[in-house]
Amino acid sequence: MLAEVLIFVPSIARYRADFLLTRLKQAQIAALTQLAADDTVSPELEAELLKNAEVYNVVLRRDEVRQLVLSSPVPGEIHESFDLRMAGPWELIRDAFATLLDPENRIVRVIGSPVQEAGTLIEVTMETRPLRTAMVEYGLRILILSALISVVTAFLLFLAVRRLLVMPIRRVVRHMQDYAEAPEDARRVITPSADVEELRMAEEALQSMQTQLTGALRQKERLAQLGGAVAKISHDLRNILTTAQLFADRIEGSADPVVARSAPKLVGSISRAVSLCEATLAFGKAEEPPPQLRRLNLAQLAGEVAEGEGLSSETAITCLLDLPPGMMIRADGEQFYRVLSNLVRNARQAIEATGQAGTIEISAGEDEAEWWIRVGDTGPGLPAKAREHLFSAFQGGARKGGTGLGLAIAAELVRGHGGRLELVRSDAEGTEFAIHLPKGTSEISA
Repeated sequence: MLAEVLIFVPSIARYRADFLLTRLKQAQIAALTQLAADDTVSPELEAELLKNAEVYNVVLRRDEVRQLVLSSPVPGEIHESFDLRMAGPWELIRDAFATLLDPENRIVRVIGSPVQEAGTLIEVTMETRPLRTAMVEYGLRILILSALISVVTAFLLFLAVRRLLVMPIRRVVRHMQDYAEAPEDARRVITPSADVEELRMAEEALQSMQTQLTGALRQKERLAQLGGAVAKISHDLRNILTTAQLFADRIEGSADPVVARSAPKLVGSISRAVSLCEATLAFGKAEEPPPQLRRLNLAQLAGEVAEGEGLSSETAITCLLDLPPGMMIRADGEQFYRVLSNLVRNARQAIEATGQAGTIEISAGEDEAEWWIRVGDTGPGLPAKAREHLFSAFQGGARKGGTGLGLAIAAELVRGHGGRLELVRSDAEGTEFAIHLPKGTSEISA
């Protein structure tokens, strides 16, 4: 619409000026005919000349003499005079719209310069009705033509928008719908092909998201399958361990002092294995029970973990326990044993991978708000890739062949106690983890 206005306004003003100049030319021809006849033109011919020129009279100035060359009765007073010799663009536009907006038939005087140097001035008197009628017809033609141009432009714009925007967006929507039907199928990931840069960036972002989601779904599917297999194995293993537990109970009554000393430890290990199998089955059914919090002697529990991992002062890898003898914590004994066991086992495996001797240290302390337990080693430290997904299952493994489950399980069990497991340091001098357990406000059960 703005383009139409910018075209229509100067066009209608130019048309009015050309219309008036044409009337002056016609009037000049009629006046020259009268002058050539040397005043012998009959009144009938004079009236015909004025009628053809569509004016009432013609005044021509030649040789500094102003002469009324042709004349006829004027039906009314002259309403306004227009001098085309001095008119600028804004005056022409103003006068054009004044003519269009005035429906009355006015008598106006028009002054201009004769063509071919036939004089210094020509002046005519005429009606405004023919001028206004011609301007309205011309304006309608301009508007119709502009409307046609606008329709064609709009159609071309529609085709361009459809080609450059609508069709690529529909393609993206179809890809999203197709991908939603089977997000695990990598063949359904979108391939960027848009010509518009912004749409191509959106397609690339969608491709990246779909690729990551497909990988995650595949991993989830493998985890689900693995979980089913583990649940089946744990079920059968629990039955086997239950039988072994019955035999271990009988060994406790043996007269052999060595067997009698070893039997409680064997029974405790088998009991932990049975509990682990039961917990695995419960986890497979998403029914893992919350930790059963009770008072635990941390030094005694850490000693059992070190002994269970085969660590002593006589082995190449020694375990130092820097724990207050009477320090009691509130935790689930079986779950916290698994936490410490996973951390100590990871540390032992890291040191063993170097082929050199090393040390694992378990220390602890407390304040008014929490207990903290630190497990450190003198191993080679964790690689950068392992630290990125340290507590994520199947992603945080630092050892070749490792699954990355140990730290993930430990972190989850600590969170179940309301605490947190964090990596304190990992460099060439070793690795250290810290467990923070809140004391809370409730009393520790006996």
